[in-house]
Amino acid sequence: MKKLPLTLSGAKRLQLELDELKAQRPIIVAAIAEARAHGDLKENAEYHAAREQQGMNEARIAQVESALSGAEVIDPSAIDAGDRIVFGATVKLVDLDTDEEVAYQIVGELEADPKNQRISITSPVARALIGKNLGDTVDIVTPGGTRSVEVLLVSYR
Repeated sequence: MKKLPLTLSGAKRLQLELDELKAQRPIIVAAIAEARAHGDLKENAEYHAAREQQGMNEARIAQVESALSGAEVIDPSAIDAGDRIVFGATVKLVDLDTDEEVAYQIVGELEADPKNQRISITSPVARALIGKNLGDTVDIVTPGGTRSVEVLLVSYR
């Protein structure tokens, strides 16, 4: 099985989520016990809701544990790639048509969050940027069309 890359900060976020999910277990069990005490389980909406919440919580715990166990954790600050873009890099780009600047960190699939400028290494933008250097002009083919960008900054914070 191929290990999926995960940044150190992404692994910490997943571990924190896992700890929070596990902390919810006793609360959910208490809610089930309280709902069970109300009587007939067939028509007890509180009981069914608590059991459903327990199922979703346990499923997410299994998902996060699996992700962490199958991940190769990489600390971007320990990478010495110079001005070359590799996994974990934070890049600042300028669109050559609109002069709009944008910054992204290239992360693993499990931690991608485009709204927070973290893009998956498998995304079209990241695939086009990997291996490029500071100052390079890159044509990025996306579903919305081709964009030409210049790499203004490459950092590994």
